[in-house]
Formats: sequence, structure tokens, C-alpha cells
Amino acid sequence: MPRLSEVDRHRALGLLIAWLPISEVSLRMNVNRTTIFRLRQRLHETDTVNDRPRSGRPRCTTQRQDRNLVRNHMNNRFFSASASSCQTRGRNNQSITSAITVSRRFSTSGLRARRPYIGPILTQRHRHQRTLWAQENGEVSYSVTNLDSALTMLTAVYVYGEETVKDTKQMALGNTTVGVEHF
Repeated sequence: MPRLSEVDRHRALGLLIAWLPISEVSLRMNVNRTTIFRLRQRLHETDTVNDRPRSGRPRCTTQRQDRNLVRNHMNNRFFSASASSCQTRGRNNQSITSAITVSRRFSTSGLRARRPYIGPILTQRHRHQRTLWAQENGEVSYSVTNLDSALTMLTAVYVYGEETVKDTKQMALGNTTVGVEHF
């Protein structure tokens, strides 16, 4: 039977209750008449127009195990799907043999595959722009002998530092000392 939306099923059912013939209902709904006939037959057999349960391969994990998979992945984002499949026990205490199964469970829960970025995180221009932004918006004054090596730490102090404390923080980065004052 071709798929009718639930609204269309109830609309066809209303037309059948209004004593319209099956051929007339099928013309109005733009479906084959056997579709409407089977819909009426299903209503008489099951007292509902919802889909019947379909057969298919049973799932290798329960919903609880799926939630545990997602929760474990959220706790350790860099754990791969194949490693998760080896560690997770499915139904009847058997391991999940397919990493694709775990990937499907992740995608149905809204997680996407990510891998950590390898390479330079900030270029020289980005560091300079970040320094200008911190000076303009953050009211942060600093003195740095080697700006490139200390900017990441400076930004971390600005973002995560306590804004109410008016003290100077000293951080040693190799030979570089950074002083940060919060106003």
C-alpha cells in the first residue's frame, strides 16, 4: 500500500464514512483504489488506520545501551566509534562487531564525526587581531616581551580570569613573563 500521510488517511476515512464509493475516494485522493480498499480493510481488522508493525532484523542494542553509548562518547569525545563498538556489549552480552552500528547510533542522537584539528591553530595575523580585540573590548593592559608565545596564555587569563580582582598575574612561558591586570 502506498504511503498516505496520517492526515490523508483520516481524510479518506471521513470520505468513506460519508458513504462515498471507494473509486470516488481514490479519485479525490489521487491514489489507486486498492489503497483505499486496504485502508478500509485495515480499519475493520484493527480499528485503527495506523501502520502495522513491520518485520525486520532485530536491533543488536537496546535503547538503554544506545543512551549509554552516547553518554560515554560525550564524556570522551576523542574515543572512536570502532573503539566504542569493541567495548560495548549488545544484547545477550555479545560485543557489537560493527563500528558502523555505533556511528549510526551517534548520528541518530545528533552527534557528528569529528577529529581533532592538527596544525597551526592561530596564524600571526590571527594573534595580532586577537590582541587588538583584547585591548579594545577587554580593558586588559599587559606587558609582554615575546607576544607570539604568550598570547594564548594571555587570552586564557582574560577569558577565564576573575574580573573583579585587581592584581597582576605573572606567568612564565619559557623565558617570557606575562603580566596581566584586570580593571
